[in-house]
Amino acid sequence: MKRYLCTEFRDGVTRRGLLQAGLGGVIGLSMPDLLRLQAATSERSEQKSAAPLDTAVIYLEQAGGPTQHETYDPKPNAPAEYRGPLSAIPTALPGVSFCEVMPMQAAIADRLAIIRSMHHDSGSHGTSSHLTQTGYYLNDRQNRNNEMPCIGSFTTKLRGANEPGVPAFVSIPLSMRFGRAAWLGKGNNPFETSKSADDTRFEVPNLTLLSGLDQDRLTDRRQLLSGFDASRRIVDNHGAADATDDFTRQAFEMVTGDAARSAFAIDEENDATRDRYGRNSIGQNVLLAKRLVERGVTFVTVRANTLGSWDDHGGIAARMKAKGPGFDQAVAALVGDLYDSGLDRKVMVVAMGEFGRTPRINRNAGRDHWGQVMSVMLSGGGLKVGQVIGASDSHGGTPVESPYRPENVLAVLYRHLGIDSSLTFPDNAGRPRYLLERRELISELI
Repeated sequence: MKRYLCTEFRDGVTRRGLLQAGLGGVIGLSMPDLLRLQAATSERSEQKSAAPLDTAVIYLEQAGGPTQHETYDPKPNAPAEYRGPLSAIPTALPGVSFCEVMPMQAAIADRLAIIRSMHHDSGSHGTSSHLTQTGYYLNDRQNRNNEMPCIGSFTTKLRGANEPGVPAFVSIPLSMRFGRAAWLGKGNNPFETSKSADDTRFEVPNLTLLSGLDQDRLTDRRQLLSGFDASRRIVDNHGAADATDDFTRQAFEMVTGDAARSAFAIDEENDATRDRYGRNSIGQNVLLAKRLVERGVTFVTVRANTLGSWDDHGGIAARMKAKGPGFDQAVAALVGDLYDSGLDRKVMVVAMGEFGRTPRINRNAGRDHWGQVMSVMLSGGGLKVGQVIGASDSHGGTPVESPYRPENVLAVLYRHLGIDSSLTFPDNAGRPRYLLERRELISELI
């Protein structure tokens, strides 16, 4: 099969022409490239959402697999080898305890829904991450690429952004382990900020003009390029597809307009707000996520392991004390802001890793991989919060009440976004694939 190079856009603008006009660096990478690829893959599906198009999701990926005991499901009455080294503290919900590193979330537990009975059958980071982010296990455990599209990519395909001039799907600072589009098309991949928002030089790639290319010069070049009228096809590295006529307009608007640049301008937040979220990577990344959904981004993922991986095989007490308070502060600030501002019905928050940890402390004073039970936190989205759903046994090893799976969480997120998870799309082999094969909702939340 021949592989053609992308040489010319539908409006006749060639890559060489763009470079000669001084726009190659503006349109050739990152945000504008996502726009081009999204336009190039296929027209947006006719299977549209019937729900209001202003809902959004913030997905906090606890990469590595957080311990249930040292977060949302402590076992203060269990023997020491199960209980672990940290203490349990009371929450705003009578009779409900969190780990001592979660005091701020404990204080707002009436705005949280904690699922203590989440489970699945894998202890593999890759297989489990793919499940929690796409709803499907990996067929090949060695695969490092998505075999199925992640929920954010399907959201891009079916919903798009809530406001013009901003991307639909953003990952901070990088995409989740399996947070990409697979065969759905690269145009449905997330836009990555590349840096954490606490970086003193935080600047999103390609949302600023090239050195020496000011607004007036860019406008002149746009007028010049509008004179080309040829029509050709463009391709990405998965094959050919028609470009849309408004690609160049979208790219110009993204770079020269105010919407995207303003959405990512975390330095516009006042000091008190930035302090409230925490002056660290997780705090500022979560604040940026909130800022993005306020301004029209539909799906935002945050890698919630920038203060340390949740893969705590050893020294779990010290590791949790290092990352737990920062995560706790950021989540509490986010949830508080959403409810105080009235955005709690529009924005749903989920904090989820790929699995839980073994009920017994190991010889290295840590806990190992454990898919049999895990805890997941949700908030906002009009959910019934202020409750704990399900339960694990007295050692925190297996569900004993209301068992649920990660697919059920994704089904709740899709419902909030107004997306029918029974929709199908053809994969690379032409086989129709459901967004979710297991799509039962978590009834206690609805």
